[in-house]
Amino acid sequence: MLVFRPVDPGDLPQLQRLAQESLVGVTSLPDDSERLQRRILDSCNSLTDDVQNHGPENYFFVLEDQDNQRLAGCSEILATAGFNEPFYSLRNRKFTSASRELNIEHGVSALSLCQDLNGHTLLRGFHIEAQLERSAHCELLSRARLLFIAAHPHRFADAVISEIVGYSDDESCSPFWDAVGKHFFDLPYAEAERLCGVESRTFLAELMPHYPIYVPMLPPEAQACIGRVHPDGQPACDILEREGFETNSYIDLFDGGPTLYARVAAIRSIAHSRTATVAVGACIDARGRYLVSNDSLHNYRAIVADLDYTAGQPVVLNSEMCAALNVSENSLIRVIEL
Repeated sequence: MLVFRPVDPGDLPQLQRLAQESLVGVTSLPDDSERLQRRILDSCNSLTDDVQNHGPENYFFVLEDQDNQRLAGCSEILATAGFNEPFYSLRNRKFTSASRELNIEHGVSALSLCQDLNGHTLLRGFHIEAQLERSAHCELLSRARLLFIAAHPHRFADAVISEIVGYSDDESCSPFWDAVGKHFFDLPYAEAERLCGVESRTFLAELMPHYPIYVPMLPPEAQACIGRVHPDGQPACDILEREGFETNSYIDLFDGGPTLYARVAAIRSIAHSRTATVAVGACIDARGRYLVSNDSLHNYRAIVADLDYTAGQPVVLNSEMCAALNVSENSLIRVIEL
């Protein structure tokens, strides 16, 4: 059975393997043992801190195949983007110019460096093994974070964002980076993203142009990358869009990938998940497939399960499901239809 749970220090070797396999552009999953270890410890500390409001906390989760203790994926929640260092994006909006004498008014799209998204909760670090893409467990790895937010709303902001990896080719070349960022850093796109993962995104962002970049002046292949999703990032994007996330006027400043946005109250897994008590049983007359989680903090668990669920009634779980969720008779669980 595959179980979604918080990361622990013993996961470091397998997380390094996942980092090596992850898509270029997932800078929050760096292939660097020291950085990953720091991320793990930050997450462990965040789960034990007495938090009354969202702050710098980082919650790092893994998807574990319990039959062989193999990690199949990971994902993360940063409680407050921009809390410890500025969170930079490019804002894509039209500038309008007009001439009264010629009776001409013209709008031109321009990209401006900004920190508008500071203060939002950020979903990041998503990676799943290729054979599980577009599976129920891909949904689990992404959406179980949302059930965690539903269980602990005071730890998070009222709005959630997620940067989706932008387009790059098979040689990890990004037309958007080549047209914009490369003029300020003589680095290939893959190397710039690697530096963001092991160092800091801020020092690169602060050297980017602080004046508007007029979109029509960019090469056509770079313009085509604005808001474009990398094919391997599409499954993660699709899941969040089904949850109610939408694109807005913000893009990633390195590859031009879209930023998704949603108000917490409008996110499907948060708004429509329901709590129920556990009834332990050996036989389940399954009527549907659900994501199921406990509402714990440092012992948080979530799984995919075939259940007979009726609102307001106890939910029958077998012993394997109970063990995976760390629950017993009359424990509280949270369910949402897959």
